[in-house]
Amino acid sequence: MSTVLSDTGLIFDRYLRQTLRSRISLLFGLLQPMLFLAFFGPLLDRVPLGGEGDSWQTLVPGLLVQLGLFSAAFAGFGIIMEKQLGIVERMWVTPVSRLALLLGRVLRDAVQLLAQSLVLVLAGTLFGLRAPVLGVLVGFLIVGALGISLASLSYAFAMRVQAIHEFAPVVNAVNLPAMLLSGILLPMALAPTWLDVLSHFVPFRYLVEGVRAAFVGDYGGGELVLGLLVAAGLAAASLTVATRLFSRVGA
Repeated sequence: MSTVLSDTGLIFDRYLRQTLRSRISLLFGLLQPMLFLAFFGPLLDRVPLGGEGDSWQTLVPGLLVQLGLFSAAFAGFGIIMEKQLGIVERMWVTPVSRLALLLGRVLRDAVQLLAQSLVLVLAGTLFGLRAPVLGVLVGFLIVGALGISLASLSYAFAMRVQAIHEFAPVVNAVNLPAMLLSGILLPMALAPTWLDVLSHFVPFRYLVEGVRAAFVGDYGGGELVLGLLVAAGLAAASLTVATRLFSRVGA
């Protein structure tokens, strides 16, 4: 176990340094949610959203989940490029734990997502977001688990394809309906019955509702508890699947 932990720290440090050297990619990762915050958020100021809290306590949590969907889910791009350059093959023959090769990358992606989430929340406060600190921290916990889930699956899938043009269409095909059915921009309570029922089969809906409950300070409600449970379940299942696939490819 100590070997896995030390190897994970080594891989995490390598990729974190790589990320910090590419500040432009960090900024562009925030571009889409920032545009929604600036150009879509003000439109909701006087719109009855059918839930607790104001429009910013509805929009910002959704944008946090959107940030996870569109950053962690595309994490596999990097490993595809490394495969093409022969970096992955060279890593396989090192004594570093195969599990650590995955966990170090996933941990970097989770930290990056949380850093971007913090910037997004701070920007939201300039527009009018008011949320309890504890609620924001709990929301970050859910978003971090989402990042771990999607990054793990993204890396596992990336190890199974040979080129970016095989990877991107699949991720987009999953991400777009997931975003639309999760109530990221508007609560699904506003949807017609058939669409609301359909959205219950998308696990990200429960994460969005859980973060929104946290941002209004509703810590004892079922939405927050369910959001935490779904986030933890997704992270555990995704890591298990990704570890098996990742190790099998490298064997």
